Amino acid sequence: MERRLSESLGETAWKESGLGATADIDQLQRRITLLEQDLADIRGQLDERTEELDAARAANRELTRALNQAR
Repeated sequence: MERRLSESLGETAWKESGLGATADIDQLQRRITLLEQDLADIRGQLDERTEELDAARAANRELTRALNQAR
């Protein structure tokens, strides 16, 4: 019983001191980490699509030039 009381008081003191993260803060930090990973994935997808769009634009310019020279 003394050990449990000591642990409980220690945990309370730790939380109130601001040194220990509360459960809410831990949960928010995990959520931030997940969102940062999602953001990195989405940025990667955006980079790939931007490269594809640039390639399509370049091909379109070449086709337009070829059509204009054929006339």
